[in-house]
Amino acid sequence: MMKILKRGRLLVFCALACLMFATFASAAGSGDVASAVESTWTTASEQIKTVVDNVVFPVIDMVLAIAFFVKLGTAYFDCAPVRAFR
Repeated sequence: MMKILKRGRLLVFCALACLMFATFASAAGSGDVASAVESTWTTASEQIKTVVDNVVFPVIDMVLAIAFFVKLGTAYFDCAPVRAFR
């Protein structure tokens, strides 16, 4: 019985989360789907730009910085003289 309640709560939570983050395009009144899609895209484009500017670009910068320092370290150790074996 508890498993069913836990699964039910999880299902309700997931459904509410999907509805909360969903953007709806309504074309019921006029039947003009193109303008509904365009208005939805106009609304979502600002959110997409904000996420890309605040999340995606800093993550890419961090990955590139880590890759640069790893490459710099491996290049140093490849060219450094090995004094332990002389």
